[in-house]
Amino acid sequence: MPQSLGHGCGTSTGSAAGAGPASRRSPADHYGWRLYATDDVMRDHAGRTTPEEAPFLHEFIAMNMDERWVDRSPGIMLETFHWFRGEGFGLIIEDLLRLPQEPCVIVEGFRLLPRLVKPLLAAPEHAIWLLPTPDFRQSAIQTRSIPGEAFVWKTSDPAKASRNIAERDRMFTRRLQGEAEHLRLRTIQVDTTMTEDDLGEQVITAFGL
Repeated sequence: MPQSLGHGCGTSTGSAAGAGPASRRSPADHYGWRLYATDDVMRDHAGRTTPEEAPFLHEFIAMNMDERWVDRSPGIMLETFHWFRGEGFGLIIEDLLRLPQEPCVIVEGFRLLPRLVKPLLAAPEHAIWLLPTPDFRQSAIQTRSIPGEAFVWKTSDPAKASRNIAERDRMFTRRLQGEAEHLRLRTIQVDTTMTEDDLGEQVITAFGL
């Protein structure tokens, strides 16, 4: 891996935060920056890994929907979720290194774990983590739980699957916050009172633009 990615700025969200798109749209709209959303390349990255390189990812792929979201505890779901463990992170770096040096790139997604990102930063202010409050997460979960509209409805118990995911996401957000604070990286608390414009302005200010 390179020592730094000088042409990138990053925002990371807690899983299911729903805030990532707003955070990346604003700088891109204002300054014409390129967008790289790590969520959008998950399928591609899964296909570029082997079971030896990403064992938790390939175990997850082999599971049915109940095994993924209903049968396991939220704690086990957290500890074994491949993207939370950093599997495939090197493929993000490979993709970014193939991009031109100009314009600047906004990199967004929950796969941007603080401990993996910090060694690559040219400066700490080039990254910020968006942490959803419990109310914000609940709002996102309710949207995701509309009957027939989300993957939880492919399980035998959508209500339990939603509860498991909500608790896993809560624990992941707390972990992100603790890791970012330990590494002295910046965070923004995202709550239900924030508009997309509000959040975008906070991100622009945080990047010193």
